[in-house]
Amino acid sequence: MGSPRPGRYAMLRSGLRRYPRELARSLLGAENTSSVAPPLDPEMARREFAAVWLGHATVLLRIAGLWVITDPVLGGRIGIRMGRTVLGLGRQPGASEVAALPPVDLVLVTHAHFDHLDRPSLTTLADGRAMVITARRTRRLIPRGFAGTFELDWGAAWEKRGIRITAIRPEHWGARSAFDRRRGYNSYLIEGAGRRALITGDTAFTRAFDDLGQIDLAVFGIGAYEPWEHMHATPEQAWSMFVASGARALMPVHHSTFPLSDEHPGEPMQRLLDAAGDEAHRIVGRRQGELWVGG
Repeated sequence: MGSPRPGRYAMLRSGLRRYPRELARSLLGAENTSSVAPPLDPEMARREFAAVWLGHATVLLRIAGLWVITDPVLGGRIGIRMGRTVLGLGRQPGASEVAALPPVDLVLVTHAHFDHLDRPSLTTLADGRAMVITARRTRRLIPRGFAGTFELDWGAAWEKRGIRITAIRPEHWGARSAFDRRRGYNSYLIEGAGRRALITGDTAFTRAFDDLGQIDLAVFGIGAYEPWEHMHATPEQAWSMFVASGARALMPVHHSTFPLSDEHPGEPMQRLLDAAGDEAHRIVGRRQGELWVGG
């Protein structure tokens, strides 16, 4: 199901098609957002189990009476912060910035890449009640102000307030920069109040999610595969992993938000729908802000 690792020149050409333009826009203070943030459906707070995609890899879940958010990226640009300026990629035209959030109980960070561990967004969420679960060797990157920050290695679990988080090894890498490749990278299985959700984070094709038992909702990335298929699954691979996981519903993320790769913004979703065929009704939360209710 995988493909050979692309050559360095292919990846370099891919970056040069986007980063110089986006860095220039960063310096000019330009943002790419062209729509307002969709309000959160108030029905979500009344549900025992629900989820909403907030763009890129950010998902807000309601489970076991808690608010859980994954890889929060809440602003209009990701990258290196220099004073008030963020040097990096802006949200693509049509991608909404995130609406006001409820007080979050638990933050899950899968790995240290800038589009997953966004320090400005984490600073916004930090308060004395929220916990952070993150990958090994990433605790020091988490801003202060949270009630606690816990690193999980593969196979380890954290349990509190009726919710259990287990770390699973995806097929990816966790470097914050070119010089710190020892950082961890996780997927997470969330269990609480009889419900189970799988958050894969970034991953290429892997069998790591097979045979996890009954899963109500699986969140898979479907974008940033061209030319990065060796580290980001294609939509067809994501569908294959979802089917093998035995999960009931698939929420596709990591697409159509930031210009990380060469595919057209609308391509990942269309390819996923084509791969699903008659089972496409199992694909939920297709648009940012669209509420999925599992009970």
